[in-house]
Amino acid sequence: MIPRSHVGSSGMDNEDVQSGVVLGLGSNLGDREAAIAQALARLEARGYRATQRSSLYLTEPVGGPPQDWFVNAVADGETALSPEALLEACLAVEQELGRVRREPNGPRTIDVDILLFGDLRLPGPAPVIPHPRLAERRFVLEPLAEILPERVHPVLGRTLRELLESCKDDSQVKRLAGARA
Repeated sequence: MIPRSHVGSSGMDNEDVQSGVVLGLGSNLGDREAAIAQALARLEARGYRATQRSSLYLTEPVGGPPQDWFVNAVADGETALSPEALLEACLAVEQELGRVRREPNGPRTIDVDILLFGDLRLPGPAPVIPHPRLAERRFVLEPLAEILPERVHPVLGRTLRELLESCKDDSQVKRLAGARA
């Protein structure tokens, strides 16, 4: 059962709303910053409200073919959607913004992943929550630790700051000064 809290003043029509729903966003094709902003706006229209957004980060590609660097960010928010419905919304937004899946870890106009859904543990098949590679990816951990340093990973039992400090991924991640998701 998914723990939900009743939020009357959230602007979400007094529905049962799950807070602590964290999305990861990234883009390395086209106007990367605009793609992230558009994805968040379209997700809001579908029932996800970002309550906190990280800075934007310029990040070195990890895996996949040679490609341009990404702009990545995370958003912490709330939704009355189920994890499965939120995943459907994320995939629809990716498609609307021109994402084409040609090869694993290939270039993309937008990528939206569910990283955390409260303290939910969902083994899949889809979505798998928490995101199975969250603790291995510096491009995710840097923005997570920026806005949620003391949040505890529901499976690993360590804070996001601790996960960042022990992350073995040495790819480059640079905060873009003054830019927020």
